[in-house]
Amino acid sequence: MRTHQALAFLLLFVIASGASENASTSRGCGLDLLPQYVSLCDLDTIWGIVVEAVAGAGALITLLLMLILLVRLPFIKDKEKKDPVGLHFLFLLGTLGLFGLTFAFIIREDETICSVRRFLWGVLFALCFSCLLSQAWRVRRLVRHGKSPSGWQLVGMALCLMLVQVIIAIEWLVLTVLRDAKPACAYEPMDFTMALIYDMVLLVATLGLAFFSLCGKFKKWKQNGVCILVTAFLSVLIWVAWMTMYLFGNAELRQGDAWGDPTLAITLVASGWVFVIFHAIPEIHCTILPAPQENTPNYFDTSQPRMRETAFEEDVQLPRTYMENKAFSMDEHNAALRTAEAMCISQLRWPLCSTGGLSQQLRQVTLEDTFGERL
Repeated sequence: MRTHQALAFLLLFVIASGASENASTSRGCGLDLLPQYVSLCDLDTIWGIVVEAVAGAGALITLLLMLILLVRLPFIKDKEKKDPVGLHFLFLLGTLGLFGLTFAFIIREDETICSVRRFLWGVLFALCFSCLLSQAWRVRRLVRHGKSPSGWQLVGMALCLMLVQVIIAIEWLVLTVLRDAKPACAYEPMDFTMALIYDMVLLVATLGLAFFSLCGKFKKWKQNGVCILVTAFLSVLIWVAWMTMYLFGNAELRQGDAWGDPTLAITLVASGWVFVIFHAIPEIHCTILPAPQENTPNYFDTSQPRMRETAFEEDVQLPRTYMENKAFSMDEHNAALRTAEAMCISQLRWPLCSTGGLSQQLRQVTLEDTFGERL
């Protein structure tokens, strides 16, 4: 009896310990996973898995674009297309950073994670917006003057503009974390938004300069300006949406703590995909596309002159040939006429030398010369 009671007690203990272990482990995650990374695989909070998958796909596409641009770099011969290659790499690097920063808003926050969030959010967006602003300046020069700034000027402009946001982010961390000894995660949504005012200025400046890039006489570069304009406009919509939700929407729905990180993570993913689809892919395609050969005629271009108007008149000289044939016919006719008159005089056939007879004699001489026999 005591043996059965001991076995039953041992069985209940094993079941209870297994149940408690399953309760402490999130569904979809392993037993050895640290609690900090539970949101990456927790099936109960599905938003983390979805955002993680979309961010990972965006990171792979960005790396693929960087690889394509690097491989095709030796084959780019046009100076106007080769100058902004360094700027394209900077933009893709910033976009890749946005996709990577998304994971910092999925995992559980601590002092290090919060510091990374506060610093890299503004810096990475400043890098992307600075590249867009430099690109808009380049396209405006191309549309108006047909010449692009040098590659070093474009890269230097983007880095200098980004450096301002780096200084702002460092000062914010130093003043709040080091001087006031506050936790890195103890910040208000309004403080986080106010630290990004410089990013908003860059975005608005890019949108305004993109409008001016559509005015000029070199129309082949205007499609690049359209891509920048669409990218900046969609970015403005994304920023208005996330700031409204982050500052007011979550508080109104009483989900400030629960929905804060998802709001920022979705913003990063959406912005990254907008940068890739509407700017990175069109720009890289335009860069690696070979320039059309000047000697190859475009038969579908209606602005070019027709072949009948150019080559035909140069090769075939109809008026000159016609005049030569006409002169040859007149000489032959005069010779035949003189021969017929001589025959009339030698044969003393005066009646035949009249108009009708002379014409008949002329036809006879012509036929003899042609066929070699007298009709």
